[in-house]
Amino acid sequence: MSKKVIKFEIEKETKNSVRYKEVPDDGTPPIVGSLYVQKWFAGNSKSIEVTIEKKD
Repeated sequence: MSKKVIKFEIEKETKNSVRYKEVPDDGTPPIVGSLYVQKWFAGNSKSIEVTIEKKD
């Protein structure tokens, strides 16, 4: 198993959600790209982190 913490920064707000764009590590392509999070959860957060765990 391997875990990866992915950082996202706010890109834009829509009616009910906030779109975050991935901030990839230097020299690596994005893993997720964009991520939509509902406004009721995102609140005023300018950045978020998501942990992905691969199960082999």
